[in-house]
Amino acid sequence: MKTTTLLILFFTAFSVLAQDKFFTTAGTVNFEASVPFFEEIKAVNRQVVIFLEPKTSSFICTVIIKDFQFKLDMMQQHFNENYMESDRYPKAVFKGKIQKFDLKDINEIEKQYQIKGRLSLKGKSREVIVSAFIKKVADGIQIISDFPIAVSDFDIKIPNPIAGKIAKTANTELTGIVRTQEMLLTLK
Repeated sequence: MKTTTLLILFFTAFSVLAQDKFFTTAGTVNFEASVPFFEEIKAVNRQVVIFLEPKTSSFICTVIIKDFQFKLDMMQQHFNENYMESDRYPKAVFKGKIQKFDLKDINEIEKQYQIKGRLSLKGKSREVIVSAFIKKVADGIQIISDFPIAVSDFDIKIPNPIAGKIAKTANTELTGIVRTQEMLLTLK
């Protein structure tokens, strides 16, 4: 009986707290490391977890590396096995704070913010500052951000014969609409 009561209190408290937090499991990261005159190197991941906690301005984004989809299966295999070693390093995580963020200021007009935080990728962690465009949309808060990633910062080794065919900085764009648990229930 005590366990049941404790569990009910825990889940009730969690649901009340969760209303102040925004999240999605359907964010998107577009990745491109193409160079002119060579084969396009692009991928997309549509299963990105994004978490926003307005009271502390905390922003967290988690990406499962194997969820990136390339046009060519061979390219996807090389990306996972040779460059990202996704069996050994299965995810990338960005944890940061949105500078000068206040939920009261968010409306239908897009505003630019800086997010200062730590990007962990392939066993390495770096301090980064990225720009984000944030606005209110009908079903939540939209976040769009660019994350340029220098492959050398994260010890991504590219063999010499193909090094000239892959950009030294991968351009990644994060997009997502985060919602509270309450908003998700009203959408169903």
